Amino acid sequence: MDLPVDLTTLSADQLRTLAAQLACQLADREREVGEKERELQYRQTRIDQLTHELSAIKRQQFGKRSEQLNTEQMSLLDEAIDTDLAAIEAELEQLQPDTPERKSRQQRPRRAPLPAHLPRTDIHHDPDATTCQCGCELERIGEDISEKLDYTPGMFTVERHIRGKWVCAVNARR
Repeated sequence: MDLPVDLTTLSADQLRTLAAQLACQLADREREVGEKERELQYRQTRIDQLTHELSAIKRQQFGKRSEQLNTEQMSLLDEAIDTDLAAIEAELEQLQPDTPERKSRQQRPRRAPLPAHLPRTDIHHDPDATTCQCGCELERIGEDISEKLDYTPGMFTVERHIRGKWVCAVNARR
């Protein structure tokens, strides 16, 4: 239907019939669009179904079972992998210098220090007497400190055990 050039020249009845025709045309177009959408959805579903079937057939034809290696081929592959790994490990060892402190760090397990904000209680473990068997006074040359996490209901604390290192002054000079 062709629209007239000037809508102001139409009467009220003509405008009503024009509006009814346009509404019918709009309903027809909406119905066509709905049909097209349903057809498009059907086609997409069919494409997805065929894609899934195709992948299942490819997996069956070219999958792991069809490409299995026999034991001879597998042993050759294992040998090649072992030699490659050995060569890589040797190369890595050459790149890292061996220092005594690195070796000692690798052998000792490392624990993270306890958080500094926790309250600490020092417990000193010193000998009862600081005199040696020879009669001279023992000298303190250092200390070992170990920390232990303690829990009382509602609060964590840290016990620091401090053990002194003592040596006889006379025997140390020899």
